[in-house]
Amino acid sequence: MALFEDYFFFIFSSPTTVLLFITFLLVLCLAYSSFASHTGNDPPGPSHLPLLGNLLQIDLKRPHNTLCEFSKKYGSVFTVYFGPTKVVVLTGYKTVKEALVNYSEEFGDRSITPIFNDINHGHGILFANGDSWKEMRRFALSTLKDFGMGKKIAEQKIIEECHHLIKTIKSYKGEAFDTKCILSYASSNIICSIVYGSRFEYNDSMFKEMIRLSSDNIRLVGSAEIQLYNTFPWLGSLLQKRRLILQNLEKHVAMNKDLIQNLKETLSTDGCRGLVDCFLTHQRKDEEAHVVDSLYHEKNLLFTVGNLFGAGTDTTATTLRWALLFMTKYPHIQNQVHEELSSVIGKRQINGEDRKLLPYTNAVIHETQRFASIVPMAVPHQMASDVIFQGYLIKKGTTVFPLLTSVLHDENEWESPHTFKPSHFLDEEGKFIKRDAFMPFSAGRRVCLGESLARMELFLFFSSLVQHFEFCPPPGITEAELDLTPDVGFTIGPLTYELCATNRTC
Repeated sequence: MALFEDYFFFIFSSPTTVLLFITFLLVLCLAYSSFASHTGNDPPGPSHLPLLGNLLQIDLKRPHNTLCEFSKKYGSVFTVYFGPTKVVVLTGYKTVKEALVNYSEEFGDRSITPIFNDINHGHGILFANGDSWKEMRRFALSTLKDFGMGKKIAEQKIIEECHHLIKTIKSYKGEAFDTKCILSYASSNIICSIVYGSRFEYNDSMFKEMIRLSSDNIRLVGSAEIQLYNTFPWLGSLLQKRRLILQNLEKHVAMNKDLIQNLKETLSTDGCRGLVDCFLTHQRKDEEAHVVDSLYHEKNLLFTVGNLFGAGTDTTATTLRWALLFMTKYPHIQNQVHEELSSVIGKRQINGEDRKLLPYTNAVIHETQRFASIVPMAVPHQMASDVIFQGYLIKKGTTVFPLLTSVLHDENEWESPHTFKPSHFLDEEGKFIKRDAFMPFSAGRRVCLGESLARMELFLFFSSLVQHFEFCPPPGITEAELDLTPDVGFTIGPLTYELCATNRTC
């Protein structure tokens, strides 16, 4: 009922939208004959209205929940219409893996929705296709590895940041605090040190504002209003949230330009300080060689850096926020993590090699990623060519949603998919086990390029925090009262919460 109320509030909020809505209804009858055709070889799906498609059946704030329900009736491959746009949804581990891994080329393009076209204009890494995407991804992956992704140099950066984070948490002296900002600062500093060549202090006003703008946009992009815009782009000029997203983007890009300009003015031929320096060096070489249509231009630089900054900050920070909430909600699990850390590590600094010595801690981190499922629908894909998949014809250009949450909560793969249970990743002897259906970073040619860095960050940050602090609810709130309801956004974090952190004596 609340969903219909949201629609009608939006429709009747002004005379302009009323007129547009009436016009919209009048063309429905005329539009049916030209609506997207259905062939006998299409995946099945719910009945849909012309132009509106299945919108009235979908919770636009949390569409993944509706799509999971649809899959129970229509199977692991089905069709749904977001307005006039036909979308093929893939659910369950076997189907998603088959599509993204076995048919990686066919399912490998990115579907660029209107809002992401407004933001990136086809540049950068996340929302791009073709030669530009291939070159920017290759460059970013190679450069991230050069600057230590998955190596000791990145580990040392994370350990250094752990010290800053621990110091900041200690400054609260056991009082309740919101984890969102400081965890964002810590995780962002890792990608900043690789991209820009240096970290920022937590009280740096520009750094804080860049993170705020990026975080706000990630939240706004997942709103119902923007889902409607993606379905009906002609609504764009009427939508306040779209205007706010573009205003935030303009400010973020301006700050990024200032940072890049400072690096450009101090660029040295002796060596690169970070990814931006490497890009500028490529750019200079192409200019000197008079390369025509070089892909190393300002827009690709700005949006590649912007993509890395946003993704490198938000996903890790969001996962850590869930992890600390789970530890506060389930103190017996937190105590078991600390007991393992205390017996194996003691008071010494935790390092990357310790992961194999800490199976329970590692299992808790993996279970956090599985249970929270912070990117439930993945980033939408688009068919690069026609393909017959599981007996159905999926045509080139079709938008595809590989529903990652259906993989991470697949009842055929997980013993208790809807329960937070670290034993999902432990054998009978308590040893850590890998699970094929653990796919939080997606798979195939669009798999997260920062996966190894994110894994190292999650392990070192989480284990260091539980080693140093005991997390508990604020005074007057019990563990049972802590709310695990997910927020709304492009990535799914917990609702705003506070916790207390007291120093551990051992």
